[in-house]
Amino acid sequence: MKILCVSDYVDPLIYNQNVKSAFSDIDLILCAGDLPMDYVDFIVTVFNKPTYFVFGNHNLEELGFYHNLITKDSKSHCRPDVSMNHTHGAAYLGFKALTVNSLKINDPVTNKESPLLIAGASGSLKYNKGLCQYSDFEMRRKLFHLIPRLIYNKLKYGRYLDIFMTHASPRHIHDKEDPCHKGFDCYNWFLKKFKPALMVHGHIHLYDMREERIGKYYDTTVLNAYAHYIIDFPLGE
Repeated sequence: MKILCVSDYVDPLIYNQNVKSAFSDIDLILCAGDLPMDYVDFIVTVFNKPTYFVFGNHNLEELGFYHNLITKDSKSHCRPDVSMNHTHGAAYLGFKALTVNSLKINDPVTNKESPLLIAGASGSLKYNKGLCQYSDFEMRRKLFHLIPRLIYNKLKYGRYLDIFMTHASPRHIHDKEDPCHKGFDCYNWFLKKFKPALMVHGHIHLYDMREERIGKYYDTTVLNAYAHYIIDFPLGE
């Protein structure tokens, strides 16, 4: 399958009426944060393919539709509330692990066909009092809530996860040293433990498109989705 990954920048190569003919073979779209929701809505409308998104640390006008926003002692927090339902035709993947039954992959070990397994996390490392920012401890605690579903995946499908989508990057993989753009150490732990084949993130702008955007951490290929990138999955197809 071909996956269109986007983040952080409204790319004119995507945001135009001819994009469907230019990218006619897309099967799945992953939106890795810091994108206006009308851009996500456009992508869903034009491609009419399964689309998943997470929030970053900007473009948070609609965050309240997916999270309760609680302010206490001058600190802002996001708390998932599954009772809230607001959609642009895309599925919110923040702090969730989902099975995409409409997309099948062949297991390279058993050669059996099974659904695509994906999970995601919103936000960036905490650097001021803004919304959707977390300490590494807070993010690790949120990832712990995914573990029961990942164990279920392992028992049923023989693997924990295929794709992990976030906004921020893992620590020391594509990240920067300024407080805003440091990656999460807990993402490194998550990749090592649950071994998704692919991690897609945003947050790190590529001002020079020759900069590295594809890295490797243990068994996981780590992709920076800035602007747009198309990748074949399973990897190596």
